Formats: sequence, structure tokens, C-alpha cells
Amino acid sequence: MKKITGYGLLTVFILIFGFLLPVHAGDNILIAAASNLRFAMHEICRDFQEENSTIQTKVSYGSSGNFFAQIKQGAPFDLFFSADATYPELLEKDGLTAKETQKVYAVGKIVLWVPKGSKVDFDKGLQAVISSRVTKLAIANPRHAPYGRAAAESLRYYGLWEKVKGKLIYGENISQTAQFVHTGAADAGIVALSLAISPTMLHEGRYWVIPDESHSDIEQVYVVLKKGEGKKSIRKFLDFIHGENGGKILSGYGFVIPGVGENRS
Repeated sequence: MKKITGYGLLTVFILIFGFLLPVHAGDNILIAAASNLRFAMHEICRDFQEENSTIQTKVSYGSSGNFFAQIKQGAPFDLFFSADATYPELLEKDGLTAKETQKVYAVGKIVLWVPKGSKVDFDKGLQAVISSRVTKLAIANPRHAPYGRAAAESLRYYGLWEKVKGKLIYGENISQTAQFVHTGAADAGIVALSLAISPTMLHEGRYWVIPDESHSDIEQVYVVLKKGEGKKSIRKFLDFIHGENGGKILSGYGFVIPGVGENRS
């Protein structure tokens, strides 16, 4: 039998561990993302991983309020992309984040969306929701979904809340809300622009952008959580988000990028 020299052993060691290192668990990034980011984040992760093949991103989507509760209970996420600033601030106060890592990455918009063939008249603006053609109006649950709070604020701003509250059905998050109206469980819905112009919904209906002055700014904030503190892979991912490619993807889904201004509506 041929004896393996010290040089040969070293070569074998490098070959084995050289293949193992790219998939080391430490390179993975576990992300909790507000559900309005579903399509944009999918593209961001795809393009990021094309440039950084040794880093794997794993994303869970849901309402920001539910993620807040899960993170407080120890959910093992590295990054939290919230649909507002409140939840990241509360997590920082509780000592569950890396210090001074909160940052606004986008500002969202809400729209009134109806399926193709609907007779709802957008010439009336949001007043269209009181039409007899709208018997069920879907919004995200305002108690834990920032886009639901914005929808409720807009309805109150136009004096419509009392007139439509009997029609309301609540989605657990903004994606479920969009699903309600997309599948016909509701006649109309107040959803995120990022979902209204997604491949799933863009050609299946039409939308009217609700004026920004009718609700609080939907400033979307991310924060690095304790588990992700010090990970170089996270720094690379956030640099990508704020870079040209990340900004182009976000603006393509209707988000306003801080410092850039209006993108698409």
C-alpha cells in the first residue's frame, strides 16, 4: 500500500474542508421580513447570492407584530426587516438587538386594489369603498400589521371608518389581505403597493394609490438582532440592500428609498 506523505495529508485536508467551508452554518443569514417584502426580498436574496455564493439567506415572512413577539420569545433570527420603526425600537430597548443598527431602508405606500372586472369606480377615490359593489373590504389587522394601521388611518381621514367597519375582513398580515381580495373572498382591499405591482397581482386587477397625507409615513426599518451581531455576511447583505442593485429592486416594487425620493406609483 502506498504511504501518504505529510504533504499528501495536507492536500486531502484542504480538499475536504475547502468544500465544507462554503456551506458552513455561520455563513447563513436567517431573516424575518414583513410580508409586503415577499417579492422584493426574493429578488434581492437571489441576486445577492449570485454575487456571494458562499452565503445562504433564509427568509420567513409574516406580520411585523407577530415577528416582534416571536423574537422576544427567542426566535433565532439574525435580521428583522419590519414594516415600521416601532417594533425594532422596542426590541432595542429590551436589549435584543445589536446596538445602533436600526435603519430606514424604504418607505411604503398603500393602494385600493380590486380584481379585474370589478365595477368599482376609482374616480371617487377612497370613497369607492362605500359603494354597494363593495360588500367586503379587506385590510390587514391594525393591531399588529403596520399596513393595516395605515389603512385604518386613511379610512378615518376620509370619514369612512364608521361607514365601512361592518364590511371589514382582517388579514393576519398584508400578504393574506392581498390574498383575500385576489381570490375573491373580498370585493376590494387596501394593500401594499409592492404587492399590487407584483407578478401575482399586477395583471389580475387594478389599483388606486391612496394619498400619503391620509396616513402616517410607512417607514420600514431593519435591525440586526443579537444572534446576528458581528456576522460579516450580514454586513455584506446590508451593503447590497443599500447599493445600486438593492435600491433598484426595492424601487421597482414601489418603495420610496430614503434620500432618493419618489420612485414608482
